[in-house]
Amino acid sequence: MVSEVSDRVRFDNECRNQSKTASSHALHLLFLNIAFLQYCSDTEDLFGDYDSIVSDSSSLAKLDRVGQNMRPHDIDHTTSSRCPVVLLAGNPDFTSLKSSTGPKQSCDDSMTESFLEDFTDDAFLDMPSSQLAFLQDPQTADRNCYTDEDKTSMPMRHPEKSVSTEDRNERHIAPKARKSVSDHLKRAMMANAATPSSVSRTAVQKEAVVTEEISVAMQAMESVSMVTTDLGPFFGLPTKVKELICNLKGIKDLYEWQKTCLNLDSVQQRRNLIYSLPTSGGKTLVAEILILKELLCRKRDALFILPYVSLVQEKVRGLASFGLELDFMVEEYAGSKGRFPPVKGRGKRSLYIATIEKAHGLVNSLIEANRLDNVGLVVVDELHMLGDGSRGAIIEMTLAKVLYISKSTQIIGMSATLGNVQDIQKFLKAENYTNDFRPVELKEYVKLKDSIYEVDPKEEECFRFSRLLNFKYSSAMQKIDQDHIVALVTEVIPSQSCLVFCPTKKNCENVAEMICKYLKEDFIQHKQAEKAVLLGELRSSGNGSLCPVLKKTVPYGLAYHHSGLTSEERKLVEEAYSAGVLCLLTCTSTLAAGINLPARRVILRSPYVAADFLKRSQYKQMVGRAGRAGIDTHGESILILQDKDKVLKLVSAPMEICISNLMHSDGKGVLSLILSVIGLNITNSLEQIRDFMSGTLLSVQEKQVCLERSLWEVTQECVELLKEKGLVTVSTEPQDGTLQVTKLGREIVHSNPFKSLDLTYCDLLYRDLSKGLESLMLNSFLHLIYLVTPYDMVSQCKPDWMVYFRQVRAQVLLGIILLLWSFPSALFPQNIDQVVVSRLYLALVLLSLLKETDLWSVADRFQLSRGFIQTLLSSSSVFCSCVLHFTEELEEFWPFKALLTELTRRLTYCVQAELIPLMEVAGVMERRAKQLYNAGYKTLAHLANADPNILAKTVENLFKKQANQIVASAKMLLNEKADALQEEMDDLMMFPLDLLSL
Repeated sequence: MVSEVSDRVRFDNECRNQSKTASSHALHLLFLNIAFLQYCSDTEDLFGDYDSIVSDSSSLAKLDRVGQNMRPHDIDHTTSSRCPVVLLAGNPDFTSLKSSTGPKQSCDDSMTESFLEDFTDDAFLDMPSSQLAFLQDPQTADRNCYTDEDKTSMPMRHPEKSVSTEDRNERHIAPKARKSVSDHLKRAMMANAATPSSVSRTAVQKEAVVTEEISVAMQAMESVSMVTTDLGPFFGLPTKVKELICNLKGIKDLYEWQKTCLNLDSVQQRRNLIYSLPTSGGKTLVAEILILKELLCRKRDALFILPYVSLVQEKVRGLASFGLELDFMVEEYAGSKGRFPPVKGRGKRSLYIATIEKAHGLVNSLIEANRLDNVGLVVVDELHMLGDGSRGAIIEMTLAKVLYISKSTQIIGMSATLGNVQDIQKFLKAENYTNDFRPVELKEYVKLKDSIYEVDPKEEECFRFSRLLNFKYSSAMQKIDQDHIVALVTEVIPSQSCLVFCPTKKNCENVAEMICKYLKEDFIQHKQAEKAVLLGELRSSGNGSLCPVLKKTVPYGLAYHHSGLTSEERKLVEEAYSAGVLCLLTCTSTLAAGINLPARRVILRSPYVAADFLKRSQYKQMVGRAGRAGIDTHGESILILQDKDKVLKLVSAPMEICISNLMHSDGKGVLSLILSVIGLNITNSLEQIRDFMSGTLLSVQEKQVCLERSLWEVTQECVELLKEKGLVTVSTEPQDGTLQVTKLGREIVHSNPFKSLDLTYCDLLYRDLSKGLESLMLNSFLHLIYLVTPYDMVSQCKPDWMVYFRQVRAQVLLGIILLLWSFPSALFPQNIDQVVVSRLYLALVLLSLLKETDLWSVADRFQLSRGFIQTLLSSSSVFCSCVLHFTEELEEFWPFKALLTELTRRLTYCVQAELIPLMEVAGVMERRAKQLYNAGYKTLAHLANADPNILAKTVENLFKKQANQIVASAKMLLNEKADALQEEMDDLMMFPLDLLSL
């Protein structure tokens, strides 16, 4: 008996020793599998189609062999307690797998370290590297383990039937054949795989992984976008932008100051900025890069405010190609062009290029539509115009509204001349960047008699003698050209260019003719063919008529430039000067503030503009045109003087300061602004109005401007005045007291999409419209034209009385007597009213223009300049639109709505109907529209789909660059119209939101 026991013990020890190593591997495998199941759900397989150990035949085979070896030994232990291999669910109790020191050890003995001797670490080599990395990572369990006890990695089929260890030990369990380790593993894994699922584990796993990757990527993108929105190496823009600037503008690299400015912290962090540099320093390019960054990187709209229509049209033509290449809209807001509110871009961003007045109306319309936040950037060129009368007041109103409503909109202002930049900084809450960089050195001179002095602030009198003017004059020539202008210009022309600024328009023409008288015949031979082409184009633009002054001067390479020319004539002259066909222009000061036309030498004929002495800012703008980048090594300016004393402050004094113009014309600006902010629901109480007004430039300069009473007192007085006029009322709700606009006030606010109707004229307009309804004459447009003739144009016209009475006599036969009955002072001298007479005179001019569409013949008949008539036509179309909006909601004026709609369209273009679609394209005037129409390009679609190369060959005197710009502008306009139609269709198809409530 003792020997039997000893043999049994010895046998058990041998088995235990043989299985020691293999047992440790088996237990390690079990632990790994348990840990793996702990954070792998039933419907997930993190390793694709690899089903863990189940598909590893080598590992399972080794388990089978070891299991078979142990079966003979297990037979002898059928009476002992058995402990089957179980994969624990949930949070496993690993203590149950430790060796027991109790009396029942047969289960543990059968799983000793000697059990699986052949099962080594090599068994894991066939596993995928992803699973090995997963199992070996000590941090994996920490990241993925579940803390919720109700969540298990293996389903318990019958949890209610689970039996405790004690109960199982007390029962009699029939002996069974021992199952292999692999059987247990397979059984556990198959049970896991058999868990019901609506989709495959692989599909769910892949979807989960993709979803997680997308989530992580989006979070990363959001975190990165908070830091940077860069899309490329060119100041955050793609390289394509740099290539476009090079190809379309010819700019290969930026100046150092431009790079510095674009890298400023205020630019990177989107704070408001004012930057000022001398004229021609490259300010506009910086603004354009910032605009492109806003459109492309931040995906928000931008507004570019320019002072003149010509500048807007030039910028639209120049940036249309960028819009097509970079997929954003370029919309023109100048003259009669522009939609209020603008069309929604349908995924595209928009760049609005607008004049000062149009920009104000655009901002108002966006406020009404709750879309101002869509505008991420507002750029204001010539910011110093804040101090320029009524236009300065409109700029201030526009910027004050943007600052008050949209805190996320960045404002960039640029100017060459700013005297009190600190005030404007405080108003715009902006930082300032200044630089005195000029691409070409500027040398300033003054001429006094025969001597030329260089301006040098270091000298005691600011002047240093430079040279004597050497030119032989005859006595007759000396009498005509006392200022030696011919001598000064012939030092540079015709090989180089020259600008001569004159005090008046008439002086421009006289000086141009005078210079031609004393030029040699050699000047005629210089570029003779190109000048002949220019004369032909000028004649064509006038329908066969040609200005007699230009007819004399153009052959010599000279021309004049002022507002007396039509816009098409000015455009032709500007293009010819830029191309070198013309070498000299005599011009007024408006050219310095308009399109960029640099020259080798700039001459100021006099230190006056009309009867007013030049301002320092005006002088700087004029002399700033001297020097052509990339052509000249330096530029020269010469100011002709008769007296040295007055000019000291002109060449050495500081810049004039910009003063708020809201108090202009007895506070008319403040009155209009308060009515506007109430009508647009920006403010509705006195306290809110006070808060709004504190954010204006007027508030910053209150001590300088509001000398007699405080800004708060001015504000209160304006509100009371608006109440007296019946434009504003107080809410009747008890304890409410909110301010509201009346129906008439609302009409005044909405009367003009670009600016509110001038309160000075609203009462007069209402009376005129009311009286006109009593006897409205509809046998011609005359009566309607009279009603829409701008009041502010009347003072600029002095009627020719003989022409006036001839025109009145001719119109009496058509029924003008009815009109004169409405306005008797227009006919009877004893009751004469100069305003009514002049207004009727202008109405007759417009009627003749609508009938004939020949501006030259109308100008000759009424003894008015061509430029003035064109300005009258443009202003009348704008005012007609204003009156149309004024009458829309006033029921008593319902007949005007249909009548003025057609008149507005006629006044806008004043050409044959078939040319109107072509003239909508930026830069296409009547002459060019006729050329395009005759060449077969009869619609906007024809022009948008034209080949620029073929277009340039087909249309006479059309350069390839111009053809590219025309086609690009046409495509942009066509896209804009398509978007407008799509928006209209979407509105029609939209499900009524109030239908559910019914």
